[in-house]
Amino acid sequence: MKKVLTTSLLLLMGSCVFAQNRTADELAIHKQIDAMIYSWNHHNYDDLKNYTTEDTDWVNAVGMWWRGRKESQYAYQVYHDSMFKESVVKKQSAVVRFLTNDAAIVHLYWHFSEFTGPGGNKLGPDDCIATVVYVKQNGKWLMSAGQNLVLNKEANQFDPVKQMPKN
Repeated sequence: MKKVLTTSLLLLMGSCVFAQNRTADELAIHKQIDAMIYSWNHHNYDDLKNYTTEDTDWVNAVGMWWRGRKESQYAYQVYHDSMFKESVVKKQSAVVRFLTNDAAIVHLYWHFSEFTGPGGNKLGPDDCIATVVYVKQNGKWLMSAGQNLVLNKEANQFDPVKQMPKN
């Protein structure tokens, strides 16, 4: 009986520690998302190394694929020195799902304010969703890959999942 109680207690304690680690990891990922948004809103990407892996990939809303931190930092900065220099982003929600102890996927809903397009025309504001992969390296959560897209409100009203039976 003592063995059963001891084993049960150890399992319970282990699951509590695991849950606490998940909570801490989720908070750490949210802080990294906030760091990414901070860079956007301050139009300076000198800190990209603090929240991305060296081999990070990003696909933006119009399909440009930036490979690696060097390309990503350069491209972001070029656009923030021009068309996004007054744009701001607000996080609406972020749902974290752990794939392993060291990998997580995030679905990030965020709102982009109006910005000036390459032709000088005003674009936005837009609601977007990004899918972002985070990996834990040396105890720190870093963005490894992401893709952003603009939500099409007209098309989304016809999403069949919204009509799906609840059973």
